[in-house]
Amino acid sequence: MKRITCWVDFISPFAYLAFERLPQALQGCSYEVDYRPVLFAGMLQHHAHKGPAEIEPKRAWTFRQVHWLARQHGIALDTPLQHPFNPLPLLRLAWACGPNRRVVESIFRHVWQGGANATDPSRLAALQTELAPRRDPADAEVKAQLKSQTDDAIARGVFGVPSFELDGRVFWGLDALDMLADALRGGSWFDGPDWDREGAPRAGVKRG
Repeated sequence: MKRITCWVDFISPFAYLAFERLPQALQGCSYEVDYRPVLFAGMLQHHAHKGPAEIEPKRAWTFRQVHWLARQHGIALDTPLQHPFNPLPLLRLAWACGPNRRVVESIFRHVWQGGANATDPSRLAALQTELAPRRDPADAEVKAQLKSQTDDAIARGVFGVPSFELDGRVFWGLDALDMLADALRGGSWFDGPDWDREGAPRAGVKRG
């Protein structure tokens, strides 16, 4: 049985769609998933990159596309009342519970179904009561764990969410699920030199 590490941030609609599609995309494969919530904003800061919601035309396109994709795949999706929002309470809640698939599913659906405010205090309190975390999400140890997991993801070459690691290879994005499935099934492309060759840097023009 293969082990897949899956990095997500609940702020990302693409991470939500990938989470919902993962069982179907990998149907028939033998695998287990280690879910690791991370702070996407920390990755953006590390790479000095703006998020999709910070570039207005890209924000508009993102939400049009994800709603179309959700309809194509039969996934319920409602844009939350406020976006972007601060995902830290949700990320810390996941680590306080232990981020298994049930916990991650509950938090994703809290954000992306119903169109409510994902960080409304009363809704957050109700979600915490439902999930009954073993630790206090506000505990310093939980906060440190989220930071260390984000730092570890960056060190492994993760630059966005959702990302999946299989056999030391990182696959990024909702549209990488088919590629991940091919690797999981032992696709021949992954046996040759292409992965390393096509990922190697090349000389090129650089912006000043």
